[in-house]
Amino acid sequence: MLTIEINNHIINCHIEYGKRKKASITMDLPYMVTIKAPNGTSEDMIRQLVTQHGEVILTKSVLMQQALDGPQTKEYEEEGKGKFLLFGKEHALHELIDVEGRSEEELRANLKKFYFAECKRMIGERIGRYQQELKVKPKSVDIVESATKWGSCSWDKKLTFNYRLAMAPLEVIDYVIIHELCHIHHMNHDRSFWRRVGSVMPDYKAKEDYLMRNGRAMTL
Repeated sequence: MLTIEINNHIINCHIEYGKRKKASITMDLPYMVTIKAPNGTSEDMIRQLVTQHGEVILTKSVLMQQALDGPQTKEYEEEGKGKFLLFGKEHALHELIDVEGRSEEELRANLKKFYFAECKRMIGERIGRYQQELKVKPKSVDIVESATKWGSCSWDKKLTFNYRLAMAPLEVIDYVIIHELCHIHHMNHDRSFWRRVGSVMPDYKAKEDYLMRNGRAMTL
């Protein structure tokens, strides 16, 4: 096991040597990777490889850890006084849905329906602009519930978006829309993909950071 420090985080690296032409990295657990390397690859070369991909490894580690930890649970206070995010701004529960005479189970169910509807509305309003700019057209667009993904693009151009995106600021929603639309032509997260994302939203990394920092709070 090789340990490498990147931005004050320790990355544990399991190395497998074999008859290969080039090295590859896969994520196993947060801050833990497996490196499959050609026979004779030096430790320095492996350190260099992991360091080059350090930003991606740390980003994925945070997302994996959040998925393992699960979302934060909200407390439904009496008389609808709990605070909930809508498009990046906090609202009292009674400002979003009818709370009178509702049990916590009913409040949670009705609030989820509200967020599904708001997410569908907002995605529908904003996706057309970026379809034109990127010159792509998805086969379908659906709103779903997911514990680990904000959006996805299937091989047949079907896009899905997490209903919890309705809790994010509009510019963050735009980033996820752009991200998934770019996958229509670039299914992998290669340089071409990120160049295309950056051509539409140069500060996309700030939007990724927002989701990493606030993702657990964007929940019911």
